[in-house]
Amino acid sequence: MKQVYRSKAAQVLGWIWVVFAAVMGVDLVVRYNGAPSLVAAAVLAVLTALIVVTSLRPATIVREDGALIRNPFRDTFIPWAAIDDVRVSHAITIGYGEQTVRCWTPQSSARERASAVRRSTSSVRKGRFQSEPSRTRGEQSALEAMTGRTHADFVADQLTEKMEAAHRKAGGTETPAPRTTWSLPTLVLCAATLALVVAAFLVS
Repeated sequence: MKQVYRSKAAQVLGWIWVVFAAVMGVDLVVRYNGAPSLVAAAVLAVLTALIVVTSLRPATIVREDGALIRNPFRDTFIPWAAIDDVRVSHAITIGYGEQTVRCWTPQSSARERASAVRRSTSSVRKGRFQSEPSRTRGEQSALEAMTGRTHADFVADQLTEKMEAAHRKAGGTETPAPRTTWSLPTLVLCAATLALVVAAFLVS
């Protein structure tokens, strides 16, 4: 079963921009008036390409056979047994062999981590008719375990569990080699955008 982890905020904002860009693109075609329209289209294309590459494309994908890290321009696939360690600070970093790959998403900002700490440690305020609710030992342990944890921490835990399970199961069997490839759709998008920018420059 494949699980895809992305930044929800980036996805929402990205698709809002894509819809806006599509409407503006149609308007530029309908009201085309030469060089000014072409320059406006080039600016719109650059901004749209930037948002698609940085907001809509990045993802961390958990597959049965390994982790696929989809960053703006490159895809890195790492079989679970080839992963040596998973670290998380503001971003998830996966180590394999002598190399590392940094996951573009999900990330955790200092503000998000501080917010997670506040949520997990907040308690019901006492008043005249209020009292602190009692927690069972299991509830207290779960609360402490989740203190300060963000979406990036959760995803890192999933990657670590898969890695450890693969290491236990490997038993000396040969592990497929990790591979990193350029994203062809991203390169095509950037090339088309560059061509439009050049065309706008030549006619302006």
